[in-house]
Amino acid sequence: MKKINISDITLKKLSMDRAVSLLFREKSAIANCADKIGVDTIELPAVKSLREDAIVYKTIAQNIQNAVLAIPVGFDCESIASAWECIKEAKKPRLQIELPVSTIQMEYTYHVKQAKMIEKIAELIKTAKTFCDDIEFSANDATRADEEFLIAAVKEAEANGATVITVCDDAGISTPDNIGALVAKVKEAVTIPVYVQASDRINVAVASAFSAISNGADGLKCAMVGKDVLLTGEFSDAVNACGAQFGAEIKLNNTKIHANIDDMVSSISHDVRETENEISEKKKILLDSDSTAAQVSQAAAVLGYELSDTDIGNVYKALKQVCDKKGSVGSKEFEALIASSAMQAPSTYHFETYTTTSSNVSNSMSQVTLKCNDEIICGVSNGDGPIDSAFRAIEQCVGHHYELDDFQVQSVTEGKEALGSALVRLRNDGKLYSGNGTSTDIIAASIRAYINALNKIVFEEA
Repeated sequence: MKKINISDITLKKLSMDRAVSLLFREKSAIANCADKIGVDTIELPAVKSLREDAIVYKTIAQNIQNAVLAIPVGFDCESIASAWECIKEAKKPRLQIELPVSTIQMEYTYHVKQAKMIEKIAELIKTAKTFCDDIEFSANDATRADEEFLIAAVKEAEANGATVITVCDDAGISTPDNIGALVAKVKEAVTIPVYVQASDRINVAVASAFSAISNGADGLKCAMVGKDVLLTGEFSDAVNACGAQFGAEIKLNNTKIHANIDDMVSSISHDVRETENEISEKKKILLDSDSTAAQVSQAAAVLGYELSDTDIGNVYKALKQVCDKKGSVGSKEFEALIASSAMQAPSTYHFETYTTTSSNVSNSMSQVTLKCNDEIICGVSNGDGPIDSAFRAIEQCVGHHYELDDFQVQSVTEGKEALGSALVRLRNDGKLYSGNGTSTDIIAASIRAYINALNKIVFEEA
């Protein structure tokens, strides 16, 4: 029986599919689960922020006991050193050279022709070999490549020191027979192990995997969760059922695999099995004390905020302080942190007084007085309730209408003298600005929040 190596790409797959990165502890949970069920290799996503990713990846590297730990190196020699820094403490490190071999991807993604790509393959593998002995060359979009060039690329990779070749069906439109025939040709061209990354876009991933095995494939890439990918549990079940027919076996523990994956998924606070369309904005945001500044920036972007590096730093510090007390924050708390910590603009408009009348039989009327550069400005307007009329009165003061994207009110303390907190999101030229206000008077808190956001708009425009 031929042992088929299993390479887990769950972390890499989720990194590409999700709008917001997983939390530190969630990445560790996924890696530990993969190691526990017996995969041969665990693949990490490419480094995006060395300072933050290095912390996560080094922790994973120290915890992985059995599997090879692999990481992509990027398209330049400088990125190889960064990738190596993240996994050099692993028991079995591997550097991955991932490059497209189809004409459309080479020219669209990297703007190079075949000859230049062959040179780049050789250059990156040679440089990677100075750091690590175990080097994988991944031929991305191989099923749409010119076969002669694909063979030339894998031969060049082996000649320069690659120890593993991977053939990828990124387009996801190849039949099992196509995959098998391609694997056979690559196996004839090289002497090192050949892996296959099959797609399940047309629901033939398991069939493609067996076709690849029948034609000599030495390994397969699977994910514990995700879409359009060969799922670890499904393939394990298939091997148990009919692996003997293909002379193949894997070392995954099938009796534990489903329980461990279910436990891993349930430990993740936002369900990794859902597609992006199925996850509401609110469910996407969950940050804790292990979250990185990059994750803070991504979460802010999901909510529509474009924060500067300084603002990200301020929000990140505030997040750490809050999470030390309450563990984690969701979207509402995170927006409040943005409102209170990001872009603290000087008070161009200062809130002086307000007066409002309200009734259940007629519209509310509000008068708001602001101060701007020692000038007193007064606005009066009616509206649907005291807060709506107060906001309209502010617009009358400044002479401009801003789109109210969101408005939230919540109690900060308990009792009839409770302190209320208001959050206002204004949209100006497509960009969001949030303001926060607190007061025992909820209308005053709302006015303060509106003016806080208004001052940010004015400050940035100036």
